[in-house]
Amino acid sequence: MENPYAAPRGEIIHPTSTFVPLTWKQILFSFQGRIPRRQFWGGQLVQILLFGVLGLLVGLSTDALGLGALVLLVPLYVIAIWSSLALNAKRAHDRDKSGWFILVALIPIIGSIWLLIELGFLRGTEADNRYGGDPT
Repeated sequence: MENPYAAPRGEIIHPTSTFVPLTWKQILFSFQGRIPRRQFWGGQLVQILLFGVLGLLVGLSTDALGLGALVLLVPLYVIAIWSSLALNAKRAHDRDKSGWFILVALIPIIGSIWLLIELGFLRGTEADNRYGGDPT
Protein backbone atom coordinates (compact mmCIF):
# COMPACT_ATOMS: atom_id res chain seq x y z
CA MET A 1 0.00 0.00 0.00
CA GLU A 2 1.29 3.45 -0.91
CA ASN A 3 1.90 6.11 1.70
CA PRO A 4 -0.97 8.63 1.55
CA TYR A 5 1.34 11.29 3.01
CA ALA A 6 4.07 10.95 0.38
CA ALA A 7 4.67 13.72 -2.14
CA PRO A 8 3.03 13.11 -5.48
CA ARG A 9 5.24 11.74 -8.21
CA GLY A 10 5.53 13.26 -11.62
CA GLU A 11 7.94 14.10 -14.36
CA ILE A 12 10.01 17.24 -14.19
CA ILE A 13 9.41 19.18 -17.33
CA HIS A 14 12.32 21.32 -18.45
CA PRO A 15 11.64 24.17 -20.81
CA THR A 16 12.96 23.35 -24.24
CA SER A 17 14.06 25.68 -26.94
CA THR A 18 13.68 25.17 -30.66
CA PHE A 19 17.00 26.94 -31.31
CA VAL A 20 19.25 25.27 -33.87
CA PRO A 21 22.85 26.58 -33.98
CA LEU A 22 23.74 28.30 -37.24
CA THR A 23 26.91 27.84 -39.27
CA TRP A 24 28.95 30.91 -40.27
CA LYS A 25 27.61 30.49 -43.80
CA GLN A 26 24.04 30.69 -42.47
CA ILE A 27 24.93 33.61 -40.18
CA LEU A 28 26.40 35.65 -43.02
CA PHE A 29 24.08 34.74 -45.92
CA SER A 30 20.70 33.47 -44.66
CA PHE A 31 17.79 35.70 -43.68
CA GLN A 32 16.29 32.94 -41.48
CA GLY A 33 16.74 32.52 -37.73
CA ARG A 34 18.11 34.56 -34.85
CA ILE A 35 21.59 35.51 -33.65
CA PRO A 36 22.68 36.90 -30.27
CA ARG A 37 24.70 40.08 -29.83
CA ARG A 38 28.00 38.17 -29.63
CA GLN A 39 27.56 36.64 -33.10
CA PHE A 40 26.22 39.93 -34.43
CA TRP A 41 29.37 41.80 -33.36
CA GLY A 42 31.57 38.97 -34.70
CA GLY A 43 29.78 39.24 -38.03
CA GLN A 44 30.13 43.02 -37.95
CA LEU A 45 33.89 42.62 -37.48
CA VAL A 46 34.00 40.33 -40.53
CA GLN A 47 31.99 42.97 -42.44
CA ILE A 48 34.36 45.78 -41.45
CA LEU A 49 37.37 43.76 -42.57
CA LEU A 50 35.66 42.72 -45.81
CA PHE A 51 34.58 46.25 -46.72
CA GLY A 52 38.03 47.57 -45.77
CA VAL A 53 39.78 45.11 -48.08
CA LEU A 54 37.29 45.80 -50.86
CA GLY A 55 37.83 49.54 -50.44
CA LEU A 56 41.58 49.10 -50.76
CA LEU A 57 41.16 46.90 -53.83
CA VAL A 58 38.85 49.41 -55.51
CA GLY A 59 41.34 52.18 -54.76
CA LEU A 60 44.11 50.14 -56.33
CA SER A 61 42.02 48.94 -59.26
CA THR A 62 41.09 52.40 -60.48
CA ASP A 63 44.74 53.50 -60.49
CA ALA A 64 46.88 50.48 -61.31
CA LEU A 65 44.76 47.47 -62.17
CA GLY A 66 42.30 49.01 -64.61
CA LEU A 67 38.61 48.66 -65.33
CA GLY A 68 38.73 44.83 -65.58
CA ALA A 69 39.60 44.47 -61.91
CA LEU A 70 36.86 46.92 -60.95
CA VAL A 71 34.31 44.80 -62.84
CA LEU A 72 35.48 41.74 -60.88
CA LEU A 73 35.05 43.59 -57.57
CA VAL A 74 31.38 44.46 -58.17
CA PRO A 75 30.16 40.88 -57.38
CA LEU A 76 32.23 40.98 -54.18
CA TYR A 77 30.46 44.18 -53.14
CA VAL A 78 27.08 42.57 -53.85
CA ILE A 79 28.02 39.60 -51.65
CA ALA A 80 29.22 41.94 -48.88
CA ILE A 81 26.01 43.98 -48.96
CA TRP A 82 23.85 40.82 -48.96
CA SER A 83 25.79 39.53 -45.97
CA SER A 84 25.35 42.80 -44.11
CA LEU A 85 21.60 42.81 -44.70
CA ALA A 86 21.28 39.15 -43.60
CA LEU A 87 23.27 39.78 -40.42
CA ASN A 88 21.12 42.77 -39.45
CA ALA A 89 17.86 40.97 -40.30
CA LYS A 90 18.72 38.00 -38.08
CA ARG A 91 19.61 40.32 -35.23
CA ALA A 92 16.26 42.11 -35.72
CA HIS A 93 14.60 38.68 -35.54
CA ASP A 94 16.26 38.12 -32.16
CA ARG A 95 14.57 41.34 -31.00
CA ASP A 96 11.25 39.88 -32.35
CA LYS A 97 11.10 42.39 -35.19
CA SER A 98 10.78 41.83 -38.91
CA GLY A 99 13.91 41.98 -41.04
CA TRP A 100 12.32 45.01 -42.70
CA PHE A 101 12.98 46.85 -39.43
CA ILE A 102 16.52 47.54 -40.66
CA LEU A 103 15.05 50.09 -43.07
CA VAL A 104 14.80 52.40 -40.05
CA ALA A 105 18.45 53.19 -40.85
CA LEU A 106 17.17 55.22 -43.81
CA ILE A 107 15.88 57.88 -41.40
CA PRO A 108 18.66 60.49 -41.40
CA ILE A 109 20.92 60.48 -38.32
CA ILE A 110 18.37 59.13 -35.80
CA GLY A 111 17.68 55.93 -37.77
CA SER A 112 21.29 54.73 -37.72
CA ILE A 113 21.64 55.48 -34.01
CA TRP A 114 18.35 53.72 -33.26
CA LEU A 115 19.41 50.68 -35.28
CA LEU A 116 22.81 50.55 -33.55
CA ILE A 117 21.22 50.64 -30.09
CA GLU A 118 18.41 48.22 -30.97
CA LEU A 119 20.56 45.60 -32.70
CA GLY A 120 23.92 46.12 -31.09
CA PHE A 121 23.21 46.67 -27.42
CA LEU A 122 19.72 45.49 -26.41
CA ARG A 123 19.17 41.86 -25.46
CA GLY A 124 17.01 39.72 -27.70
CA THR A 125 13.74 38.04 -26.75
CA GLU A 126 14.45 35.70 -23.82
CA ALA A 127 12.23 32.88 -25.04
CA ASP A 128 11.26 31.42 -28.37
CA ASN A 129 9.65 33.93 -30.68
CA ARG A 130 8.10 33.77 -34.14
CA TYR A 131 11.59 33.63 -35.72
CA GLY A 132 12.96 30.68 -33.74
CA GLY A 133 14.39 29.59 -30.43
CA ASP A 134 16.42 31.69 -28.02
CA PRO A 135 20.03 31.59 -29.28
CA THR A 136 21.60 32.42 -25.90
